[in-house]
Amino acid sequence: MSILKLKPGFKDYMWGGHRLVEEYGKEYAGEILAESWELSCYPDTPSTIANGVHSGKTLRQYIEEEGKDVLGTNCERFEDFPILIKLIDAKADLSVQVHPDNEYALKKEGQYGKTEMWYVVDAGKDAFLYFGFRKKISREEFAARIEEGTLLEALEAVPVKRGDLFFIDAGTIHAIGKDILLAEIQQNSNVTYRVYDYGRVGADGRKRELHIDKALDVTKREPADRSKDFYPHLADCDYFTVDKLNLDGDVMEEMQGCVSEASFMSVLILDGRGTISNQGETVEFKKGDSLFLPAGSGAYRIEGVCDGLLTTIREKRA
Repeated sequence: MSILKLKPGFKDYMWGGHRLVEEYGKEYAGEILAESWELSCYPDTPSTIANGVHSGKTLRQYIEEEGKDVLGTNCERFEDFPILIKLIDAKADLSVQVHPDNEYALKKEGQYGKTEMWYVVDAGKDAFLYFGFRKKISREEFAARIEEGTLLEALEAVPVKRGDLFFIDAGTIHAIGKDILLAEIQQNSNVTYRVYDYGRVGADGRKRELHIDKALDVTKREPADRSKDFYPHLADCDYFTVDKLNLDGDVMEEMQGCVSEASFMSVLILDGRGTISNQGETVEFKKGDSLFLPAGSGAYRIEGVCDGLLTTIREKRA
């Protein structure tokens, strides 16, 4: 079994909706499904293998049993599984937040920092998100605006549409707005410093915790750079490389490639359906499915009418 189909773990954060159940077929019984963690080795929210001889095992259990060779030689530099991939359904606005870099996070939190990317899968007519500051500001102004409740006035509000991409370096202030559904690919970290939360209260009736001092330490108080070009990839950094899968069934009927011993490959299907073949095995997929091909799986072929994201890990640049 070289093609693993994964079942996600779930998060029911208060701002979530129900689209991941209704439109993506996620098997979840709750009223709110904010996030499905499609590729995850987190102990409390793991991906689980849904097919073959490893069915029922978590992805982490599979890696422990088969050995880290299934991740590839480019992953040897990581102490743990390197990435986390999610689908996020924002029915309401998320908090304004920032993530630290590795150095700060290791010192303060005992885990790695968080660089991430967003790919907008769907968005409402007037949907927007916050991404960086409108102009460079001082630490003093940043602190004062948090205290006064005027922070949103200083942030860059960016209208979004399907297919938009945002690469979010550690230290970039950001927030997903309401009526947006997106895929998030990130370092395997859950360190988030919440800066502003609209005065909302949690299930316990209390306002959610803010992390002002740490946010002041790590935030880049300047406009975010949207000019980065990762061609021929959607995104590319030391932590992940993401490519687009787009088959229209006409001009592009299939995609062929090779999963080398350097890295595993994650396939996240955003729309449509089709099949993926590898080592004489063929697995069907549909919208919302997540697949994992171990390093060294060799030649593969994807056929169908579908959109998706392919994620691998490259060598670290000097």
